[in-house]
Amino acid sequence: MITPTKIAEVLGGEEVLNEPIHSLFELERVVGGGLPKTALKNVANFISTSKNRSQFIYQVVPEGSYKRRRSHLSLKESERTERLARVIATALHVWEDPKQAKEFLTTPHPFFKERPPIEVAFSELGARHVEEHLWGIFYGLPL
Repeated sequence: MITPTKIAEVLGGEEVLNEPIHSLFELERVVGGGLPKTALKNVANFISTSKNRSQFIYQVVPEGSYKRRRSHLSLKESERTERLARVIATALHVWEDPKQAKEFLTTPHPFFKERPPIEVAFSELGARHVEEHLWGIFYGLPL
């Protein structure tokens, strides 16, 4: 399992979350209180190009809801954002190179029926599937 600190880094770290994250309890509390919109923007910035960044954000939070939010996401939106950040943090750990991690996450993959892993990760079960695959790659397990 990837550390909460690494997940927090993808979300924007202490600068965005307003406190250091060292444990799952701390991460759960921050997510439960509603992540700042900036955390979702940071996740989108890693995955998306400037051309499709809004499209990615609106997959997590419907456009109308996103525009109404002043500063923080709802609990459900925060959980989705954390889930995607967790998958990104795992990919960064496995590939040890942001460019390769992004390429893996955004390229259609035969293991996921030609869907990009980040698209699969929008659901909780899909995210678990992607993480399991990433850990298989990390440990050199047959897939």
